[in-house]
Amino acid sequence: MAFDVELAERVRALLRDELDVTERRMFGGLAFLVNGHMSVTVSGRGGLMVRLEPDDAAELLNGDVVVPFEMRGRAMRGWLRVREPGYAADEALRDWVDRSVEFARTLPHD
Repeated sequence: MAFDVELAERVRALLRDELDVTERRMFGGLAFLVNGHMSVTVSGRGGLMVRLEPDDAAELLNGDVVVPFEMRGRAMRGWLRVREPGYAADEALRDWVDRSVEFARTLPHD
């Protein structure tokens, strides 16, 4: 499955003026990196993946729209998969993107 180009454009528009954000096609999706760290990704499997502080991410899980991101059957701590109802509204998408970028900016960089 190809990533959602419309969703990618929505995310890109939110990050357009952020000088520390780059984008890269990865794992069948489009990843937005902050200072080289993956932050938010438009997934090739559908939906949005966001990277957050692990304890914050755990609190946001709801088992329906917001679920753990899994790789090879293992939940990746601090990563969430957000399904379409969780980011359909522009304000909701902005909140996810802002949270993820804010966290990525706390990670060490050169």
